[in-house]
Amino acid sequence: MSELSPHIPDLDLITFYSEKGTTLFSRISPWTKGLMLVLIILFVSLDKSLILAMCLYLIVLALYFLSGLPIKKLFQWYTMPFIFVLSLVLILIWNEPGKPIFSLDVPYLPLTITDNGLLLLLTLLFKSLASVTYSLFFLMTTRYNYFSAMIYRVFPSPIDQVFLMSYRFIFITLKMVESMIKALRSRGGGLLKSARRQSKMFAEVFALTMIRSYDRADRINKAMEARGFNGRYVAATRIPRIGIGEYFTMLMATILMIYLIWFAKLPF
Repeated sequence: MSELSPHIPDLDLITFYSEKGTTLFSRISPWTKGLMLVLIILFVSLDKSLILAMCLYLIVLALYFLSGLPIKKLFQWYTMPFIFVLSLVLILIWNEPGKPIFSLDVPYLPLTITDNGLLLLLTLLFKSLASVTYSLFFLMTTRYNYFSAMIYRVFPSPIDQVFLMSYRFIFITLKMVESMIKALRSRGGGLLKSARRQSKMFAEVFALTMIRSYDRADRINKAMEARGFNGRYVAATRIPRIGIGEYFTMLMATILMIYLIWFAKLPF
C-alpha cells in the first residue's frame, strides 16, 4: 500500500522491517525490548533534566540507526509528535518562573517567555522524540507473531483480543482511506482543497470510509466464524527467552536510571 502521507507512519513498511529484519536487534528477545520500553516510559515520566532527555534521545536514535531502519522516514514521521508537543507546550511555557527572554503585551494578560519556559519546551520535545523513536524501533525489530503472543500473555481478556484484532483492522481502514483519496484525486480534488471549498464532500468521504470499513470488518468476522472462530484469538507462538547478557543489560539500565534521576545533580 502506498503511504497516505510521508509524515504518517507507514504500517506496511513497519511490518516489512519487523518480519524481514535480520540484525542483532531483531534477534534480541521481545521481552527484553518490551521491558526496556517500560523503563524508558518511566524515565521520561520522572526525569526533569534536559541533558538526560537529550542523552536518552541520542542513545535511542543510535539504536534505531544501528538496526538498519530508515532514518529519513523517521525524521519525516517526527512531524506528528512535534506538532503534538508544540500544541501542548505553547500553552504552558508562558510566564514560567525564570529569566525573561521575550514578552508579549496583551491587554489584561501580559505574556512572557523565560529561560525555564524554553527548557520545558525542549525537555518535553526530546522526551517525546525518544519515546516515539524507541516505540518504532521496538515495532520494526519485533515480528508480529511475537508481538501478538506478548499481548496475549500480558493483557487480560478481552483487552488482549481488542489489541490483537485492532492491528489487522487498521490495515482495512487505511485501505479504504487510500481508495477514497485516490478517487477524490482522480476527480481533481484534494484533501486541503476539499476541506476548504467542499467541506460537505470532505465529510462524506470519511463517513463513507468508516461505513465501508465497518462493513468489511463484519464480513471478515463472519468468514472467521465460518472457519471455526469462537470469539477468542489464541496466540501460541513461542517467544525467544531472555539471555543472560540481556538480563545484565536491563539490570544496569535500571540502576543507571535510578542513579540519574534521584542522585545525579545536573545544572538543568
